[in-house]
Parts: sequence; structure tokens; C-alpha cells
Amino acid sequence: MVDALDSELIALLTDEPRLGVFEASRRLGVARGTVQARLDRLQRDGVIRDFAPTIDTTALGYPVTAFVTAEITQGSGDRSVVEHLDSIPEVLEVHTITGQGDLMIRVVARSNADLQRVIDGIVSDPNITRTSTVIVLETKITHRAVPLVRASLD
Repeated sequence: MVDALDSELIALLTDEPRLGVFEASRRLGVARGTVQARLDRLQRDGVIRDFAPTIDTTALGYPVTAFVTAEITQGSGDRSVVEHLDSIPEVLEVHTITGQGDLMIRVVARSNADLQRVIDGIVSDPNITRTSTVIVLETKITHRAVPLVRASLD
């Protein structure tokens, strides 16, 4: 559970991830030890998973983003499929889903033609029986969590 100070600390570090503990404590008006203790607890509780840099895949040379819905052979288990998908660098996320399909896969590619190569790699697993792909035209809201953190205070 987070409180208002945790929420402000998370928002501050989301906006400025390179900000040090001392500067965060100064801006929040609390002791440095308080900020460090809060960060330690938030990490220990799994609220903050890491402090890794956010990569802009377009700047990295992968301007095409797509979502691939995959159906897998029933009863095959998805472990081998997930291991296969994990071996494809352009696969950024894989989620088990309800509805049409079994897995939702977020991928990136260098071009539409390169996207075909990525999809061909995905469907090369014999346990993937069918896929459907949608290409992202424009991202309106990027991955975010701060509004959710603030809403969790209510």
C-alpha cells in the first residue's frame, strides 16, 4: 500500500529518474533517510521493480510497433512457446489473454517488411496455430503508472 508521500516520490522519480536521494528529499521536504527507507520498502514490496532506463524503440531503429494475437495448440502448455518467443529480440512483451487467442505479443520491427520477418519467427513454433496482427499507427498514451499510483490513494 502506498501513501501520499510514496506517490509523490514515485511521480518525482518517474519524471526525473536520475534524481538522487538527497535531491528527492530536498524537493519533497523530508529527510534523506525517509526517502531511502521509502525507496527500500517500495522495492522490497515490489511496487518499484527497477530503475532501468526507458528505451525509445523508434530511436533505437525500430519504428514499427505491432500487437500479435497468437493461438496455441491446446494441451501443449505454453512454456515452450514462451521460451521460443523469449528468444526473439523484437518481442517486447507476452501476455496470456482471454477472448480470441491465447497470447498477446507486443513486437517492434525496423519496417513493415521487417515485421513480416518477426511474425515469421513467431509462427515458426509448431505449437502456434494461428496469429492475427495489428500495426500501431500512433501511440496516444505511452506506458504509464503514476496516475494509477495516485488513484490508489483513494
